[in-house]
Amino acid sequence: MARFAQINLVAHDVEKTIAFYRLVGIDIPEDAIWRSNGHAHHVVTHGGGEVDLEIDSRKLAHVYNQGFAAERGRVMIGVELKSRAAVDALWEMLINESIQGLQPPFDAFWGARYAIVEDPDGNPVGLTSPVDPAMRSPGPVL
Repeated sequence: MARFAQINLVAHDVEKTIAFYRLVGIDIPEDAIWRSNGHAHHVVTHGGGEVDLEIDSRKLAHVYNQGFAAERGRVMIGVELKSRAAVDALWEMLINESIQGLQPPFDAFWGARYAIVEDPDGNPVGLTSPVDPAMRSPGPVL
């Protein structure tokens, strides 16, 4: 049986991507960054969970993936915060740092406070609070 183990992002600018995820609150220690020729090319964060976030440079991606041709990310990355208020506060801070906001914070039907911002490579990053069952509402009719 397979286990979902990682999300790997290929970044146009690894340093900018590291800075963004640090700003969001992901712990990325310096010793987790592999550099070559003075440039960051690979990062792995274990974050204490079951899924690792890895970031690779485009140059490195071309080494291990002959078919690499991605121009823009289409992976949704989720970051869980400690509270509903923390979602609003982080959203405000990121917007003030000129991070692109895609979905302002709202009370989602599944019971979480939720917002979406964009990382430097165009990957949507969901900011979510823990689910509060008392805040659930009927889902949309699709």
